[in-house]
Amino acid sequence: MKVCFIPIDNRPVCYGLAKDICALDEDIELFIPPREYLGSLAKYANTDIIFDWMYHLPEMDAMIISLDTLAYGGLIPSRRIDDSYDEIKTRIENLKPLIAGKKVYAFSSIMRISNNNYNEEEKEYWKDWGKKIFEFSYNSSKYWHSPQTDVPHEILQDYLKTRRRNFEINKMYLDWQKEGLFDTLIFSKDDCAEFGFNVEEAKELENLGGKTKTGADEIPLTLLARAINKDINIYTLYTEPDYKDCISNYEDVSIEKSVLGQLELGGFNVVDSEEKADVVLVVNNFIEKQGELVMGWDTPLYSKKFIPPLKPYAIADVRYANGGDNGFVNQLFNSDINLPRYGYAGWNTSANTLGSLLAGLKVKFKAKKYNDEAYKKLQIIRYLDDWAYQANVRGLISEPCNIKELMKPYEEKIIKKLYAETDYPILNINYIYPWNRKFEIEVIM
Repeated sequence: MKVCFIPIDNRPVCYGLAKDICALDEDIELFIPPREYLGSLAKYANTDIIFDWMYHLPEMDAMIISLDTLAYGGLIPSRRIDDSYDEIKTRIENLKPLIAGKKVYAFSSIMRISNNNYNEEEKEYWKDWGKKIFEFSYNSSKYWHSPQTDVPHEILQDYLKTRRRNFEINKMYLDWQKEGLFDTLIFSKDDCAEFGFNVEEAKELENLGGKTKTGADEIPLTLLARAINKDINIYTLYTEPDYKDCISNYEDVSIEKSVLGQLELGGFNVVDSEEKADVVLVVNNFIEKQGELVMGWDTPLYSKKFIPPLKPYAIADVRYANGGDNGFVNQLFNSDINLPRYGYAGWNTSANTLGSLLAGLKVKFKAKKYNDEAYKKLQIIRYLDDWAYQANVRGLISEPCNIKELMKPYEEKIIKKLYAETDYPILNINYIYPWNRKFEIEVIM
């Protein structure tokens, strides 16, 4: 199976994770642009060279495309770039002849509204006016009129102009869909609240026939799962079943709806009992409020005795955003429980965790040429990143630094558990900060 995959940007979870997941089945031949072509925190993707790269591809069985990369230069540039609607339309029109008649799974973001004064991923003025712009958006949506605000007029107008431009581009993609250019088109809702301009735009796109989905970075991976034609029955088991109606941080739907949405988009069959399932999806959900160690938002750790399902299973660890749950994961490594056959993930938001986990599950399930070493590598990286670093080591450092010694005890524990205790390899693992910030690391193996 030949798959073209255009990521959002060059982060490990957008670029390397797709490669690691596809490596589980050697029958999948992944075509992904060279990493240097893609955008980063401060650099926009080289769209001209990516279009040229796509032009020279052989015939593909599926094309998974992050439209933001080709239209704006990436997800972050979509919020920053000052190009006009006409300039962006002219650029993205280059895509049409490259996808005509192909099996195309595409997504475009609905521009997010961050409730903070951090401008790392936004325009410069967000450092002073981000929270005020969020409040203006929230109250405009909630009360259906423009409230009073002390955001300077020129800043507010620039922000609204950027939003309108991106929204018009998204409506253009709906016209493309009517022309039959997309097998699947998804509009992502990133960092959502109950009200806001992004919520209103999502409703309008839905009224026009579009399909929206809470999440962002994981959606290309969920679309990868959708492109892989395998019939899999999934039963979902929540560690806190009485709280599956609670809403995750950075999302606007309950954790149960988030799970069902990812399963539906990924092309899975949802069944109502473990007996009917091929794989059980264990969701380590939260009680009332999702925690987040980085923000100091606490929530009760998992404290019950975990009894694995009888069927093969996978674990979506969403008790905390941006990091695994020590109460749960420590049980996996400090007991005789076998690690899940279909993977663990606890990356960033609930949607990020679910989408990436389900993609790996879909690829591994009845893989034509299964590679077990690739699976072990994938799991080592996920436990080291999602649990060891995000839930533990990240809190011990104040800035990017050499974390090799801090990570070593976790490396040993993870490798011993994944391999037989008496027959595990000595692996050379290193860590870098690809965007020179604490938020993400890259595990080099």
